[in-house]
Amino acid sequence: MPKRSTDAPGRRRSARAVAALAGAVATALALAGCAVAANGEDDDRPVVLTTFTVLQDIAQEVAGEHLRVESITKVGAEIHGYEPTPGDLRRAAEADLILDNGLNLEAWFAQFVEGLDVPHVVVSEGVEVMSIAEDAYAGLPNPHAWMSPLNVQVYAANMADAFAELDPANADAYTANAAAYSDELQAVHDELVAELAALPEAERALVTCEGAFSYLARDAGLTERYIWAVNAEQQATPQQIAGTIEFVRDNEVPAVFCESTVSDKPMQQVVDATDAAFGGTLYVDSLSEADGPVPTYLELLRHDADTIVAALTGSAG
Repeated sequence: MPKRSTDAPGRRRSARAVAALAGAVATALALAGCAVAANGEDDDRPVVLTTFTVLQDIAQEVAGEHLRVESITKVGAEIHGYEPTPGDLRRAAEADLILDNGLNLEAWFAQFVEGLDVPHVVVSEGVEVMSIAEDAYAGLPNPHAWMSPLNVQVYAANMADAFAELDPANADAYTANAAAYSDELQAVHDELVAELAALPEAERALVTCEGAFSYLARDAGLTERYIWAVNAEQQATPQQIAGTIEFVRDNEVPAVFCESTVSDKPMQQVVDATDAAFGGTLYVDSLSEADGPVPTYLELLRHDADTIVAALTGSAG
């Protein structure tokens, strides 16, 4: 039985998952050369496989019509402790390129791709990394770098380079797509900073369930506080909740938030014990379905920015 590792967030695998993957490797590799594209027999574009839906959408913006971009995890999935299936491995073996976030986000990834003859690129390469500040993972990289629009400008450039290497004939298109997308990212960042500038500095506090907003808080001039640093098997200890309550009271924080992929019950305890309102649900690790509130990464950013600003300024209606 594999030992549980504590050197990176999310490094938790069941014995069943490990055994299933080990048994599926040979089959996946054997099928890789003869499998038919899952999304249509006539689609012969190169396949780019990402580890989660946020990366999929960013990559599709850069790829445009020239590549087929898919995600290993589905909408709503918790990425930190994901357990890949044999079906996931088969899809990976059939891909032309795999993109992962890195920074210990996908702690399952190294074993997942072991033995596969498929190139992969870490799209966070080159961002200014922040460290996790506390708990068991203190000092390790905070993996949520994509929550900064400025960081995702780096992601997009890395993707453009990777796609140009995969498909040189369309290299100029990838570069142009990444540049246009970078302009949109800059606009979202600028809007958030401008709207928060109306708040007194003492009231610029972002209190969430997980410490997933360090990069966004840094770029937007917000003070970050959270109940737990990284999603883990045991969350929201009494000490963590008590510390958050004390922070909210001492700083007269008007509103607090929680993420879509975790329960907001711990944060509701903070609301009940303070004068803060529950400001709403924020999205981090996953997009929504197409008819949901955040079907794209840009809409995720705008949703989170609008929710934060409205709750902290008292303009939520």
